[in-house]
Amino acid sequence: MTGAGTTSPQGGGLDPQRAGPTWHRPARPASTIGPWLPDGELGVALSDGLARVEARLASSVASEHAFVNEVAGHLMAAGGKRFRPVLALLAAQLGDADAPEVVDAAVVCELTHLATLYHDDVMDEASVRRGAPSANSRWTNSVAILTGDFLFARASDLLADLGPEAVRVQAQTFERLVTGQLRETVGARPGEDAVAHHLGVLADKTGSLVATSARFGASFAGAAPELVTALTAFGEEVGVAFQLSDDLIDIVSEGGTSGKLPGTDLREGIATLPVLFALAGDDPAEARLRELVAGPVVDDAEHAEALALLRSSTSLARATAVLGEYADRARSRLSAVPDGPVREALSGLCTYVVTRTS
Repeated sequence: MTGAGTTSPQGGGLDPQRAGPTWHRPARPASTIGPWLPDGELGVALSDGLARVEARLASSVASEHAFVNEVAGHLMAAGGKRFRPVLALLAAQLGDADAPEVVDAAVVCELTHLATLYHDDVMDEASVRRGAPSANSRWTNSVAILTGDFLFARASDLLADLGPEAVRVQAQTFERLVTGQLRETVGARPGEDAVAHHLGVLADKTGSLVATSARFGASFAGAAPELVTALTAFGEEVGVAFQLSDDLIDIVSEGGTSGKLPGTDLREGIATLPVLFALAGDDPAEARLRELVAGPVVDDAEHAEALALLRSSTSLARATAVLGEYADRARSRLSAVPDGPVREALSGLCTYVVTRTS
């Protein structure tokens, strides 16, 4: 099989021997991560780095087999925030941001993330991802699972050139991703606090890979060890905050501004933090809410009622406060980062995860 690492380390385009889309370098980042991305020289540097990441991603998912090429590029073509590569590129600005390993490390993290999305959609029986039909609904569960495996293989191919320590870190991250999925699947065990269990799942399923993205960016750029440590911790906490904000947006967004219909988690019976707070509470004012959210809310009238009750609940306010606590903890890690545009951008990210609406 042709390896994924056949372009230049700088990600300068597709391998001409491979099938795949024609790629043009965007003038601005393809990321839709939000307004926290900086302007000025740092913004230009991130824009250029992200363009190289996009080109490298395109070559890394491409296959000489037309069907594999189509399904492997399905979610990448649907877009996405590119949160993990952007964070890796930003962390790299604290060292030699032009080190060739930085882009490959960022791509490894995004490929890993994309692979988990294919698998998650099978687990969740999702029909839509990023505004497009999910791979499992467009093709089959088997195709989606195998495509995720294909992307993991391509990530491993790139990773092999980054050295044994990077392989070890990625293996440990992958272990946490799988552990988090397993813990989410089986739920809290008897006697285990459901809220603590949920936050632990988020740390494993989301925080771990965001942390590795920041770690890879800083370490491959040659940043000081204390910066690598601080940014790794920052990544985990801001990653959990980002997932919490996703879950809150699913409740409070109007008209599907988040990219999916409001209350999707309620319909699917996914107990996010506000629901867990409601279920664990005994506030008489939330008795009806607890009754409604005890399982999937599929009836349209009950769904509308549950959503309205949840939006005005103290449980939602408590979950919003937890989101703020994670963002504040992430911001506190930045005391190790020198004053300047990078620290300002990372601090801006902490604000963004609390205030974003999509």
